[in-house]
Amino acid sequence: MKIFGELVKRYWNGNLKSVSDLNHLVAEIKDKYDFEDKEMPFIKDHIRIAMGLDPKGDVDFDDELDIIKNSKEISEPIIAKIEGPCEYCGHEGCKCEDVCKYESHIYKKSKEPVIIDNKCLNCGECVASCDFGAIADKMEFLPLIDLLKDKDTPVYASVAPAAAGQFGEDVSMGQLRTALKLLGFEDMVETALFADILTIREAFEFSHLVKHAGDFFLTSCCCPVWFNLTKKHYPEIFTHMSPSVSPMIASGRILKTLYKGAKVVFIAPCIAKKAEINEPELKGAIDFVINFRELAEIFDALEINLKELPSDDKDQASMGGRLYARTGGVSFSVKTVVNRLEPQRLIQLKSMKVDGVKSCKEILDDLSKGKEIDANFIEGMGCIGGCVGGPRTNLDVGKATRIVNEYGEDSLIMTPFDNLNVMKILKQLDINHIEEIIKNEKIKALLTRE
Repeated sequence: MKIFGELVKRYWNGNLKSVSDLNHLVAEIKDKYDFEDKEMPFIKDHIRIAMGLDPKGDVDFDDELDIIKNSKEISEPIIAKIEGPCEYCGHEGCKCEDVCKYESHIYKKSKEPVIIDNKCLNCGECVASCDFGAIADKMEFLPLIDLLKDKDTPVYASVAPAAAGQFGEDVSMGQLRTALKLLGFEDMVETALFADILTIREAFEFSHLVKHAGDFFLTSCCCPVWFNLTKKHYPEIFTHMSPSVSPMIASGRILKTLYKGAKVVFIAPCIAKKAEINEPELKGAIDFVINFRELAEIFDALEINLKELPSDDKDQASMGGRLYARTGGVSFSVKTVVNRLEPQRLIQLKSMKVDGVKSCKEILDDLSKGKEIDANFIEGMGCIGGCVGGPRTNLDVGKATRIVNEYGEDSLIMTPFDNLNVMKILKQLDINHIEEIIKNEKIKALLTRE
């Protein structure tokens, strides 16, 4: 993060223009942190990753800055492996041995970790667990800087509800909006607003698909780890998965429909979201993803003190939409709408909430074996606690959950069904009746993967 902060400061202020500038940064880092000459490739690779580029080992800088200037996306793989650090890690008790044991094992070698890419869910646990910097996720802010400074290109920040409290318990979401506008964003929009729209759609889907005892419906569309775990390894269960896109993708698609020529940046606690935006059927909705830890470093590097800023508050989302940030939030939100749509429904929505890859895999194993489950609405989240437990948060999951609950309760809008902002957006998309959210082809194209 310190390397990233230095890059942000220099690129933002116009002090990073040539190969010699990059080499000068390498020398400064080497001296400041007492690196040895043989560790120069390690420093160069972390600079490249902080620029959103692939590591190259002991290769001199060449066209990195030109690539950044012309970059419109960050290429796969999102999680990069770096040679060198593993030799400093003791063979006994290496975290790599256990961190991903439920899915894609990481094998520590003398030079670099080896990841089975076709099994990797991009959950980011390996990145967060490695103390030596052998695994890192590419950072996407440097290519964004030129866009933020381009007055002819509106850039919107779609901010996940898990952001509440992540930049200080006494920092409001309104102050975060002000800070993002100082960076050059046109505005900050709550991703939870689009979660409200998807909640209504999923409530209709549940009513349509769950008619008898034994029927069940899988969500959460908001978690790419859960979605890809099911899709890759449980194809027979995947047929029960909601076809809805995530609130992140919906936000990008809808904002770009309403504001032609706009760019949309998603701000989240998640590494998997960086991979999600590159999925072929979703590509183009979101331009870049910045996580909370990166954004905190950006504010620090550019000396933006959120506590001192005026609060530009807007109530855009319901309590239900905001609670998508934690385990059980999706179930709560969808149930409030199902109960409004069909108050006399015979088959009531009965939810089961699972979080963490281990628990997600266990419930999918049970379902694939035909085990009877006492639920018809199954919500999965790849991180313990939900999005508030993501690998790139600034708070522990307990405190973050408490703050998100308070953030949800602070909304003047109780349920997605009560959110007038939803109807305003739908009318701008030529939808005048709420039932059309499931039938209208235009909204279907925006809200589903089909």
